[in-house]
Amino acid sequence: MKVKGKHYRTVWLKGKSVFMIEQNLLPFKFRIYEAKTYKDTCRAIKTMIVRGAGAIGAAAGFAMAQACLAKADPAKAKKEIEATRPTARNLFYAVERVFYASDPIAEAQKIADEDAESCQQIGQIGAKLIKKGARIETHCNAGWLAFVDYGSALSPIYAARDGGKNVFVYVDETRPRSQGARLTAWELKNENVPHVIIPDNAGASLMSQGRIDLVIVGADRIAANGDVANKIGTLEKAICAKAFGIPFYVAAPTSTFDPGCRTGKNIPIEERSADEVLYQSGRDASGAIKKVLVCSPGSPALNPAFDVTPAEYITGIITEKGIWKPQKK
Repeated sequence: MKVKGKHYRTVWLKGKSVFMIEQNLLPFKFRIYEAKTYKDTCRAIKTMIVRGAGAIGAAAGFAMAQACLAKADPAKAKKEIEATRPTARNLFYAVERVFYASDPIAEAQKIADEDAESCQQIGQIGAKLIKKGARIETHCNAGWLAFVDYGSALSPIYAARDGGKNVFVYVDETRPRSQGARLTAWELKNENVPHVIIPDNAGASLMSQGRIDLVIVGADRIAANGDVANKIGTLEKAICAKAFGIPFYVAAPTSTFDPGCRTGKNIPIEERSADEVLYQSGRDASGAIKKVLVCSPGSPALNPAFDVTPAEYITGIITEKGIWKPQKK
């Protein structure tokens, strides 16, 4: 995608360094972060400088390649990289491929290229589900920032827009890290796609008023039976969509599927720092970015990063190979 007329991928390898868009600074600052070692790349994944299923996968693959370039202990490096984010399947998929490859650098680059190509295909396939003038709700960010390029859930939206379908997007803010309000909204504004940011708890009301035609979300891991792990709050949207007869689609490349994971109950759910709930960062009147406490001082917080949506709530999963409809119970 282009930012100020220049094409960027979310993450790429150049020499021995991994470069990535610093997503923690968006939408207030656009900056490229350089991870010079595999340990730097691990920190970037853990702290969400790079985030999103496909982008995490590509970064993890590049980290494994960095470890090989540095002649680090490959088994130890693999373990360190895999410990950064436990839920995202793409991370493990990429690390495994690079770890066993005869040419780790070429394999890591191939994974990144495949991710971009798959997401482009998801856009073409998913756009066929979108009618002219469709009003679409999204959750979290599954745009090009979450993948190497194009994105998953936003890719069909971009393709539909390019096809003249005049879509409108309701962007869930996605607390606690506000990936919708900060990242999806920034992407859509950058792409001139009409949209509005809504509170996470407004979706059901808008659905009841007939103002949403379909929901498209991404995925961090998909179990063999079609259960889907995605950003916390996805399950609520799926339940509401089913209650109001609204199609609920998941968009994800096949690399996000985990055939070794029988059902959603087997998906590990990452628990992140309570500070993400208790504090928020933003830009003040002077332009400075500050972190402030937004909750009751001294109160604790629980912060599960993902939830699992059972297959029965999912209309279909849009992949680069077509639309898969999980078998209902």
